[in-house]
Amino acid sequence: MDFADKTIVSAGDFGFARKAIFREPQLRWMSPRGSHSRLISGRVVIGSADECDIVVESNEASRIHAALEVHDAGVWVRDLGSSNGTWVNGVLVREALVPDGGTLHIGTVDLTLFYAQNDYEIELWPFERFGPLWGRSNLMRALFARLARLAESDSTVLIHGETGTGKELVAKAIHEHSARSNKPYVVVDCGALAESLLEGELFGHAKGAFTGAATARPGAIESAEGGTVFLDEIGELPLSMQPKLLRAIESKMVRRLGESHHRKVNVRFLAATHRDLGEMVNKGTFREDLFFRLSVLPVTVPPLRERMDDIPLLVERLLPGSSSQTVSPELLRELSRKRWPGNVRELRNFVERAMALGAREALEMGDPRRATPSLPAAATPAPGAREVFPPVSVEELFKVVRDRWLEHLEREYIRLMVERHKRDTVAIAQASGLDRSYVYRLIRKHEL
Repeated sequence: MDFADKTIVSAGDFGFARKAIFREPQLRWMSPRGSHSRLISGRVVIGSADECDIVVESNEASRIHAALEVHDAGVWVRDLGSSNGTWVNGVLVREALVPDGGTLHIGTVDLTLFYAQNDYEIELWPFERFGPLWGRSNLMRALFARLARLAESDSTVLIHGETGTGKELVAKAIHEHSARSNKPYVVVDCGALAESLLEGELFGHAKGAFTGAATARPGAIESAEGGTVFLDEIGELPLSMQPKLLRAIESKMVRRLGESHHRKVNVRFLAATHRDLGEMVNKGTFREDLFFRLSVLPVTVPPLRERMDDIPLLVERLLPGSSSQTVSPELLRELSRKRWPGNVRELRNFVERAMALGAREALEMGDPRRATPSLPAAATPAPGAREVFPPVSVEELFKVVRDRWLEHLEREYIRLMVERHKRDTVAIAQASGLDRSYVYRLIRKHEL
Protein backbone atom coordinates (compact mmCIF):
# COMPACT_ATOMS: atom_id res chain seq x y z
CA MET A 1 0.00 0.00 0.00
CA ASP A 2 1.28 3.49 -0.82
CA PHE A 3 1.72 6.07 1.89
CA ALA A 4 -1.56 7.64 0.72
CA ASP A 5 -3.74 5.32 -1.31
CA LYS A 6 -7.08 7.07 -1.73
CA THR A 7 -8.17 10.68 -2.13
CA ILE A 8 -11.55 12.33 -1.76
CA VAL A 9 -12.04 15.97 -2.76
CA SER A 10 -14.22 18.07 -0.47
CA ALA A 11 -14.80 21.73 0.33
CA GLY A 12 -12.22 23.43 2.53
CA ASP A 13 -11.06 26.81 3.74
CA PHE A 14 -9.35 27.56 0.42
CA GLY A 15 -11.90 25.96 -1.87
CA PHE A 16 -10.66 22.37 -1.64
CA ALA A 17 -9.36 19.94 0.89
CA ARG A 18 -8.20 16.43 0.35
CA LYS A 19 -9.52 13.74 2.61
CA ALA A 20 -7.15 10.82 2.36
CA ILE A 21 -6.67 7.41 3.91
CA PHE A 22 -3.07 7.69 5.04
CA ARG A 23 -0.68 5.34 6.73
CA GLU A 24 -0.44 8.02 9.35
CA PRO A 25 2.87 7.80 11.24
CA GLN A 26 2.63 7.79 15.02
CA LEU A 27 5.40 7.53 17.61
CA ARG A 28 4.78 5.88 20.98
CA TRP A 29 7.19 5.72 23.93
CA MET A 30 7.37 5.50 27.70
CA SER A 31 8.94 7.85 30.24
CA PRO A 32 8.91 8.10 34.05
CA ARG A 33 5.80 10.26 33.62
CA GLY A 34 3.88 7.59 31.70
CA SER A 35 3.11 6.70 28.07
CA HIS A 36 3.28 9.20 25.21
CA SER A 37 2.25 9.32 21.56
CA ARG A 38 2.80 11.86 18.80
CA LEU A 39 1.56 12.04 15.22
CA ILE A 40 4.35 12.88 12.78
CA SER A 41 3.98 15.32 9.90
CA GLY A 42 6.53 17.31 7.96
CA ARG A 43 9.83 17.48 9.81
CA VAL A 44 10.23 17.12 13.58
CA VAL A 45 13.31 17.22 15.81
CA ILE A 46 13.89 14.77 18.66
CA GLY A 47 16.21 15.47 21.59
CA SER A 48 16.52 16.18 25.28
CA ALA A 49 16.17 19.97 24.90
CA ASP A 50 12.81 21.32 26.05
CA GLU A 51 12.45 23.20 22.77
CA CYS A 52 12.55 20.04 20.62
CA ASP A 53 9.34 18.89 18.93
CA ILE A 54 9.67 15.54 20.74
CA VAL A 55 11.46 15.62 24.09
CA VAL A 56 13.07 12.40 25.32
CA GLU A 57 13.92 12.28 29.02
CA SER A 58 17.38 10.74 28.91
CA ASN A 59 20.76 12.07 29.99
CA GLU A 60 22.35 10.01 27.21
CA ALA A 61 20.35 11.74 24.46
CA SER A 62 21.83 14.82 22.82
CA ARG A 63 19.91 18.05 23.22
CA ILE A 64 19.25 17.99 19.47
CA HIS A 65 19.58 14.30 18.63
CA ALA A 66 17.80 13.32 15.42
CA ALA A 67 15.23 14.50 12.87
CA LEU A 68 12.23 12.67 11.42
CA GLU A 69 10.89 13.58 7.98
CA VAL A 70 7.71 12.27 6.39
CA HIS A 71 8.06 11.31 2.72
CA ASP A 72 5.90 9.37 0.28
CA ALA A 73 7.72 6.13 1.10
CA GLY A 74 7.40 6.58 4.85
CA VAL A 75 9.34 8.24 7.67
CA TRP A 76 13.09 8.80 7.41
CA VAL A 77 15.20 9.30 10.51
CA ARG A 78 18.48 11.21 10.33
CA ASP A 79 21.02 11.39 13.12
CA LEU A 80 22.16 14.98 13.73
CA GLY A 81 25.66 14.20 14.93
CA SER A 82 24.47 13.01 18.34
CA SER A 83 26.97 11.86 20.96
CA ASN A 84 25.55 8.32 21.33
CA GLY A 85 24.07 7.73 17.90
CA THR A 86 20.62 6.77 16.62
CA TRP A 87 19.54 3.14 16.33
CA VAL A 88 16.75 1.58 14.25
CA ASN A 89 15.79 -1.98 15.22
CA GLY A 90 19.14 -2.43 16.92
CA VAL A 91 21.23 -1.10 14.01
CA LEU A 92 23.28 2.10 14.32
CA VAL A 93 22.25 4.38 11.44
CA ARG A 94 23.19 7.72 9.96
CA GLU A 95 19.97 7.91 7.97
CA ALA A 96 17.32 5.24 7.43
CA LEU A 97 13.71 4.54 6.51
CA VAL A 98 11.83 3.42 9.63
CA PRO A 99 9.54 0.43 8.96
CA ASP A 100 6.06 -0.05 10.36
CA GLY A 101 6.53 -1.17 13.97
CA GLY A 102 10.19 -0.17 13.88
CA THR A 103 11.92 0.92 17.08
CA LEU A 104 14.08 4.03 17.42
CA HIS A 105 16.61 3.89 20.25
CA ILE A 106 17.63 7.40 21.34
CA GLY A 107 19.68 7.76 24.50
CA THR A 108 18.05 5.22 26.80
CA VAL A 109 14.54 5.64 25.33
CA ASP A 110 12.85 3.34 22.82
CA LEU A 111 10.27 4.94 20.53
CA THR A 112 8.12 2.75 18.28
CA LEU A 113 6.75 3.99 14.97
CA PHE A 114 3.39 2.78 13.69
CA TYR A 115 1.69 3.57 10.39
CA ALA A 116 -1.93 3.51 11.58
CA GLN A 117 -4.92 3.63 9.21
CA ASN A 118 -6.65 6.92 9.99
CA ASP A 119 -8.75 9.35 7.95
CA TYR A 120 -7.68 12.96 8.12
CA GLU A 121 -7.94 16.03 5.91
CA ILE A 122 -5.18 17.92 4.20
CA GLU A 123 -5.89 21.42 2.92
CA LEU A 124 -4.97 22.04 -0.70
CA TRP A 125 -4.53 25.46 -2.25
CA PRO A 126 -7.18 25.78 -4.99
CA PHE A 127 -4.77 27.20 -7.59
CA GLU A 128 -1.58 26.10 -9.33
CA ARG A 129 0.17 29.28 -8.27
CA PHE A 130 1.06 30.86 -4.95
CA GLY A 131 2.96 34.10 -5.45
CA PRO A 132 6.05 33.28 -7.57
CA LEU A 133 5.63 29.54 -6.91
CA TRP A 134 4.00 27.10 -9.32
CA GLY A 135 2.83 23.53 -8.79
CA ARG A 136 -0.17 21.34 -9.48
CA SER A 137 0.86 18.28 -7.45
CA ASN A 138 -0.94 17.63 -4.19
CA LEU A 139 2.39 17.98 -2.41
CA MET A 140 2.90 21.54 -3.63
CA ARG A 141 -0.73 22.60 -3.25
CA ALA A 142 -0.58 21.37 0.36
CA LEU A 143 2.59 23.44 0.78
CA PHE A 144 0.84 26.51 -0.68
CA ALA A 145 -2.00 26.12 1.82
CA ARG A 146 0.52 25.89 4.66
CA LEU A 147 2.37 28.96 3.41
CA ALA A 148 -0.91 30.89 3.35
CA ARG A 149 -1.35 30.02 7.03
CA LEU A 150 2.23 31.04 7.83
CA ALA A 151 1.75 34.36 6.02
CA GLU A 152 -1.00 35.28 8.48
CA SER A 153 1.44 34.98 11.40
CA ASP A 154 4.23 37.37 12.30
CA SER A 155 6.52 34.71 13.76
CA THR A 156 9.91 33.74 12.38
CA VAL A 157 9.89 31.08 9.64
CA LEU A 158 12.79 28.71 8.90
CA ILE A 159 12.66 27.38 5.33
CA HIS A 160 14.61 24.20 4.73
CA GLY A 161 15.20 22.47 1.41
CA GLU A 162 17.78 21.14 -0.99
CA THR A 163 19.71 23.48 -3.26
CA GLY A 164 17.60 24.62 -6.19
CA THR A 165 14.16 23.90 -4.69
CA GLY A 166 13.17 27.59 -4.59
CA LYS A 167 13.51 28.51 -0.92
CA GLU A 168 13.93 32.17 -1.82
CA LEU A 169 10.65 32.05 -3.76
CA VAL A 170 8.92 30.55 -0.72
CA ALA A 171 10.11 33.48 1.38
CA LYS A 172 8.93 35.95 -1.26
CA ALA A 173 5.52 34.25 -1.42
CA ILE A 174 5.09 34.45 2.36
CA HIS A 175 5.89 38.17 2.28
CA GLU A 176 3.56 38.87 -0.67
CA HIS A 177 0.62 37.19 1.11
CA SER A 178 1.27 38.80 4.48
CA ALA A 179 -0.05 42.03 5.98
CA ARG A 180 3.44 43.46 5.34
CA SER A 181 3.25 42.99 1.57
CA ASN A 182 3.18 46.73 0.83
CA LYS A 183 6.31 47.31 2.93
CA PRO A 184 9.97 46.59 2.04
CA TYR A 185 11.27 43.10 1.43
CA VAL A 186 15.02 43.01 2.04
CA VAL A 187 17.25 40.02 1.26
CA VAL A 188 20.56 39.35 3.01
CA ASP A 189 22.68 36.54 1.55
CA CYS A 190 24.65 35.35 4.57
CA GLY A 191 26.94 33.24 2.39
CA ALA A 192 27.92 35.94 -0.11
CA LEU A 193 29.40 38.51 2.26
CA ALA A 194 32.74 38.46 4.03
CA GLU A 195 32.46 38.26 7.81
CA SER A 196 33.95 41.74 8.16
CA LEU A 197 31.17 43.22 6.00
CA LEU A 198 28.21 41.25 7.31
CA GLU A 199 27.64 43.18 10.53
CA GLY A 200 27.51 46.50 8.69
CA GLU A 201 25.19 44.98 6.08
CA LEU A 202 22.76 43.77 8.75
CA PHE A 203 22.90 46.59 11.29
CA GLY A 204 24.28 49.60 9.39
CA HIS A 205 26.94 52.05 10.57
CA ALA A 206 27.40 55.58 11.82
CA LYS A 207 29.40 58.22 10.00
CA GLY A 208 33.09 57.68 10.68
CA ALA A 209 32.56 54.22 12.19
CA PHE A 210 35.44 52.94 10.05
CA THR A 211 37.69 54.12 7.27
CA GLY A 212 35.57 55.01 4.29
CA ALA A 213 32.32 55.50 6.25
CA ALA A 214 31.78 59.04 4.95
CA THR A 215 28.06 58.98 5.74
CA ALA A 216 25.77 57.10 8.08
CA ARG A 217 23.90 54.18 6.56
CA PRO A 218 21.04 52.03 7.86
CA GLY A 219 21.48 48.27 7.66
CA ALA A 220 19.22 45.74 6.00
CA ILE A 221 17.11 45.25 9.12
CA GLU A 222 16.39 48.97 9.51
CA SER A 223 15.78 49.31 5.77
CA ALA A 224 13.01 46.73 5.99
CA GLU A 225 11.02 48.78 8.55
CA GLY A 226 7.44 47.57 8.55
CA GLY A 227 8.29 44.74 6.18
CA THR A 228 10.30 41.53 5.99
CA VAL A 229 13.97 40.59 6.27
CA PHE A 230 14.92 37.37 4.45
CA LEU A 231 18.16 35.80 5.71
CA ASP A 232 19.20 33.49 2.89
CA GLU A 233 21.67 30.67 3.65
CA ILE A 234 21.49 31.36 7.38
CA GLY A 235 23.68 28.29 7.94
CA GLU A 236 26.64 30.28 6.57
CA LEU A 237 26.29 32.99 9.24
CA PRO A 238 29.60 33.24 11.16
CA LEU A 239 29.45 32.07 14.76
CA SER A 240 30.59 35.50 15.98
CA MET A 241 27.55 37.14 14.35
CA GLN A 242 24.95 34.72 15.69
CA PRO A 243 24.43 36.22 19.19
CA LYS A 244 24.03 39.68 17.65
CA LEU A 245 21.37 38.43 15.26
CA LEU A 246 19.64 36.55 18.08
CA ARG A 247 19.39 39.75 20.14
CA ALA A 248 17.99 41.63 17.16
CA ILE A 249 15.32 38.99 16.51
CA GLU A 250 14.29 38.74 20.17
CA SER A 251 14.38 42.43 21.07
CA LYS A 252 13.48 43.89 17.65
CA MET A 253 16.24 46.43 18.24
CA VAL A 254 19.49 47.09 16.35
CA ARG A 255 22.63 49.06 17.06
CA ARG A 256 24.59 50.52 14.17
CA LEU A 257 28.37 50.14 14.09
CA GLY A 258 29.93 53.14 15.81
CA GLU A 259 26.82 53.99 17.86
CA SER A 260 26.07 53.31 21.51
CA HIS A 261 22.26 53.47 21.40
CA HIS A 262 19.77 50.97 20.01
CA ARG A 263 17.04 51.63 17.47
CA LYS A 264 13.62 49.98 17.60
CA VAL A 265 12.59 48.14 14.44
CA ASN A 266 9.33 46.57 13.28
CA VAL A 267 10.25 43.72 10.94
CA ARG A 268 9.48 40.05 10.40
CA PHE A 269 12.36 37.60 9.95
CA LEU A 270 12.39 34.73 7.47
CA ALA A 271 15.44 32.47 7.07
CA ALA A 272 16.41 29.69 4.70
CA THR A 273 19.12 27.04 4.51
CA HIS A 274 19.98 23.83 2.68
CA ARG A 275 22.10 22.73 5.65
CA ASP A 276 20.85 20.86 8.72
CA LEU A 277 21.14 23.42 11.50
CA GLY A 278 20.47 20.77 14.15
CA GLU A 279 23.59 18.91 13.08
CA MET A 280 25.53 22.18 13.07
CA VAL A 281 24.40 22.81 16.65
CA ASN A 282 25.90 19.48 17.71
CA LYS A 283 29.14 20.34 15.89
CA GLY A 284 29.32 23.68 17.68
CA THR A 285 29.08 25.76 14.50
CA PHE A 286 25.55 27.08 15.13
CA ARG A 287 24.02 28.35 18.35
CA GLU A 288 21.26 26.24 19.83
CA ASP A 289 19.26 29.25 21.05
CA LEU A 290 19.36 30.86 17.61
CA PHE A 291 18.32 27.56 16.00
CA PHE A 292 15.19 27.31 18.13
CA ARG A 293 14.45 31.03 17.75
CA LEU A 294 14.53 30.75 13.97
CA SER A 295 12.50 27.54 13.71
CA VAL A 296 9.33 28.80 15.38
CA LEU A 297 7.47 27.98 12.15
CA PRO A 298 9.51 25.46 10.16
CA VAL A 299 8.66 24.58 6.57
CA THR A 300 10.35 22.12 4.20
CA VAL A 301 10.33 22.60 0.43
CA PRO A 302 10.06 19.19 -1.29
CA PRO A 303 12.67 18.23 -3.90
CA LEU A 304 11.58 17.98 -7.52
CA ARG A 305 11.98 14.18 -7.58
CA GLU A 306 9.10 13.92 -5.08
CA ARG A 307 6.72 15.99 -7.21
CA MET A 308 7.25 14.83 -10.77
CA ASP A 309 3.63 15.75 -11.57
CA ASP A 310 4.79 19.37 -11.59
CA ILE A 311 7.33 18.97 -14.42
CA PRO A 312 4.93 19.67 -17.35
CA LEU A 313 3.66 22.83 -15.66
CA LEU A 314 7.16 23.99 -14.69
CA VAL A 315 8.52 23.46 -18.20
CA GLU A 316 5.60 25.42 -19.60
CA ARG A 317 6.22 28.29 -17.14
CA LEU A 318 9.99 28.29 -17.75
CA LEU A 319 9.62 28.67 -21.52
CA PRO A 320 9.81 32.33 -22.58
CA GLY A 321 6.45 33.93 -23.26
CA SER A 322 7.44 34.61 -26.85
CA SER A 323 8.49 31.02 -27.50
CA SER A 324 6.52 29.04 -30.06
CA GLN A 325 8.15 25.76 -29.05
CA THR A 326 6.05 22.93 -27.70
CA VAL A 327 7.11 20.04 -25.51
CA SER A 328 6.28 16.56 -26.74
CA PRO A 329 4.74 13.95 -24.43
CA GLU A 330 7.76 11.73 -25.11
CA LEU A 331 10.15 14.41 -23.85
CA LEU A 332 8.05 15.01 -20.75
CA ARG A 333 8.13 11.28 -19.99
CA GLU A 334 11.91 11.32 -20.35
CA LEU A 335 12.20 14.34 -18.08
CA SER A 336 10.05 12.57 -15.49
CA ARG A 337 12.57 9.71 -15.37
CA LYS A 338 15.47 11.97 -14.38
CA ARG A 339 16.37 12.43 -10.71
CA TRP A 340 17.04 16.19 -10.95
CA PRO A 341 19.60 16.52 -8.12
CA GLY A 342 19.70 20.26 -8.80
CA ASN A 343 15.89 20.43 -8.55
CA VAL A 344 13.99 23.27 -10.26
CA ARG A 345 17.19 25.21 -10.88
CA GLU A 346 18.56 22.29 -12.88
CA LEU A 347 15.28 22.03 -14.80
CA ARG A 348 15.50 25.75 -15.61
CA ASN A 349 19.04 25.26 -16.94
CA PHE A 350 17.80 22.37 -19.09
CA VAL A 351 15.04 24.52 -20.59
CA GLU A 352 17.56 27.27 -21.42
CA ARG A 353 19.88 24.74 -23.08
CA ALA A 354 17.00 23.20 -24.97
CA MET A 355 15.98 26.60 -26.32
CA ALA A 356 19.50 27.13 -27.66
CA LEU A 357 20.52 23.61 -28.73
CA GLY A 358 17.38 21.51 -28.96
CA ALA A 359 15.93 19.12 -26.39
CA ARG A 360 17.90 16.02 -27.44
CA GLU A 361 21.31 17.67 -27.23
CA ALA A 362 20.35 19.39 -23.98
CA LEU A 363 19.51 15.98 -22.48
CA GLU A 364 22.79 14.51 -23.70
CA MET A 365 24.76 17.41 -22.23
CA GLY A 366 23.29 16.59 -18.84
CA ASP A 367 24.35 12.93 -19.10
CA PRO A 368 27.83 12.44 -17.57
CA ARG A 369 28.19 9.15 -19.48
CA ARG A 370 28.12 10.95 -22.81
CA ALA A 371 31.42 11.04 -24.69
CA THR A 372 32.03 14.40 -26.35
CA PRO A 373 32.58 14.12 -30.13
CA SER A 374 34.84 16.23 -32.33
CA LEU A 375 37.36 17.18 -29.63
CA PRO A 376 41.08 17.45 -30.35
CA ALA A 377 43.04 14.48 -29.04
CA ALA A 378 44.77 16.59 -26.37
CA ALA A 379 41.45 17.81 -25.02
CA THR A 380 39.64 14.46 -24.99
CA PRO A 381 38.82 13.37 -21.41
CA ALA A 382 40.46 10.18 -20.23
CA PRO A 383 38.22 7.11 -19.88
CA GLY A 384 36.08 7.43 -16.77
CA ALA A 385 36.78 11.16 -16.39
CA ARG A 386 33.83 13.20 -15.15
CA GLU A 387 34.46 16.28 -17.26
CA VAL A 388 32.19 16.92 -20.24
CA PHE A 389 33.16 19.79 -22.52
CA PRO A 390 30.58 22.25 -23.86
CA PRO A 391 29.78 21.96 -27.57
CA VAL A 392 31.22 24.37 -30.14
CA SER A 393 28.85 25.27 -32.93
CA VAL A 394 29.39 27.77 -35.76
CA GLU A 395 25.60 28.05 -35.96
CA GLU A 396 25.66 30.12 -32.75
CA LEU A 397 26.92 33.61 -31.97
CA PHE A 398 30.51 33.74 -30.70
CA LYS A 399 29.31 35.36 -27.45
CA VAL A 400 26.98 32.43 -26.69
CA VAL A 401 29.75 29.87 -27.23
CA ARG A 402 32.29 31.93 -25.28
CA ASP A 403 29.98 32.40 -22.30
CA ARG A 404 29.22 28.68 -22.20
CA TRP A 405 32.93 27.79 -22.13
CA LEU A 406 33.67 30.46 -19.50
CA GLU A 407 30.88 29.02 -17.37
CA HIS A 408 32.41 25.56 -17.76
CA LEU A 409 35.91 26.84 -16.92
CA GLU A 410 34.62 28.72 -13.88
CA ARG A 411 32.79 25.70 -12.50
CA GLU A 412 35.65 23.23 -13.04
CA TYR A 413 38.22 25.59 -11.55
CA ILE A 414 36.25 26.27 -8.38
CA ARG A 415 35.26 22.56 -8.10
CA LEU A 416 38.91 21.51 -8.13
CA MET A 417 39.75 24.23 -5.61
CA VAL A 418 36.98 23.03 -3.30
CA GLU A 419 38.28 19.46 -3.50
CA ARG A 420 41.93 20.44 -2.98
CA HIS A 421 41.30 22.75 0.00
CA LYS A 422 38.51 20.72 1.65
CA ARG A 423 35.96 23.56 1.28
CA ASP A 424 38.21 25.96 3.24
CA THR A 425 37.10 29.22 1.61
CA VAL A 426 39.95 31.22 3.17
CA ALA A 427 42.51 28.86 1.64
CA ILE A 428 40.65 28.88 -1.71
CA ALA A 429 40.60 32.69 -1.76
CA GLN A 430 44.34 32.88 -0.99
CA ALA A 431 45.30 30.23 -3.55
CA SER A 432 43.08 31.61 -6.33
CA GLY A 433 43.66 35.32 -5.72
CA LEU A 434 39.89 35.83 -5.45
CA ASP A 435 37.99 37.69 -2.78
CA ARG A 436 36.45 35.30 -0.22
CA SER A 437 32.95 36.66 -0.80
CA TYR A 438 33.35 35.95 -4.54
CA VAL A 439 34.47 32.40 -3.71
CA TYR A 440 31.26 32.00 -1.70
CA ARG A 441 29.20 33.19 -4.65
CA LEU A 442 30.92 30.81 -7.07
CA ILE A 443 30.41 27.84 -4.76
CA ARG A 444 26.70 28.64 -4.40
CA LYS A 445 26.25 29.49 -8.09
CA HIS A 446 27.62 26.11 -9.17
CA GLU A 447 25.91 24.18 -6.36
CA LEU A 448 29.16 22.90 -4.89
